[in-house]
Amino acid sequence: MSAEANVRTGQCHCGTVRFEVTLADGFDSILRCTCSYCRMRGAVVVSAKMGAIKILHGEDALTLYRFHTGAAEHFFCSRCGIYTHHRRRSDPNQYGVNVACLEGVSPFDFAEVPVIDGVNHSSDTGTPTRRAGTLRYIPAE
Repeated sequence: MSAEANVRTGQCHCGTVRFEVTLADGFDSILRCTCSYCRMRGAVVVSAKMGAIKILHGEDALTLYRFHTGAAEHFFCSRCGIYTHHRRRSDPNQYGVNVACLEGVSPFDFAEVPVIDGVNHSSDTGTPTRRAGTLRYIPAE
């Protein structure tokens, strides 16, 4: 995938927050997580390096949420409530970006999405991140 193909635009549901992101590995980094927060929000994410997200509009509307250790920073639109991205606890030099916010992309575009074990986070256990399973999407015929 060319570097240009890794540059995507995105926005929240209401369009107040708009951004441009350069994906670190295209869609090869796609995943879901089983931690309490990710499980409840249900987002599918891809990776971007620190500095790879440029907020084009609505930075003042972004709200920050932290929990547990406070290391991860989860950003969402204060108007429509949509989660756009987060700074990762496992690697503070990386962001996870909500694929549903990317223009022309849907979480349902991916037949299989790896699910990582965020309940037993590597920062807590001292062991490598474990794959908990695979989320599959099978379209109805």
